[in-house]
Amino acid sequence: METKNIYSPIFRKDYLVGYSNGLNPFIQVNPKSSKALLYGFNSGRMDYENMNGFIVDGIPELIVTIKVLEDFLLAGILGLSIETEGYTMFQLNVISKWYQSGVEKYDPNESICLFDILEQNGISMN
Repeated sequence: METKNIYSPIFRKDYLVGYSNGLNPFIQVNPKSSKALLYGFNSGRMDYENMNGFIVDGIPELIVTIKVLEDFLLAGILGLSIETEGYTMFQLNVISKWYQSGVEKYDPNESICLFDILEQNGISMN
């Protein structure tokens, strides 16, 4: 692949379409697609499988995304308990690393202040 193609808007658009398709475990790529789409698809599929396990092992009931992992990280930072029912062992291993990273940053004083601010704005944390 030529380096100049990476900076092309068309390459970038195809790459992003391929990447988002790669994150969806139900979509397969056409091998005759553009190189940009194939590169993007492969990158998205690798990210999907790093969070959810190999597709050949089955598609889990719940899909882990970066947003899901950020929610678990935030729960750890705030010292909240988490619900893990429905996730596979592979996913739980990934989730636990993010949650533990949040727990390591947990500061009870900051959480109390945050809960007070949320309560003042009508948001209840149980």
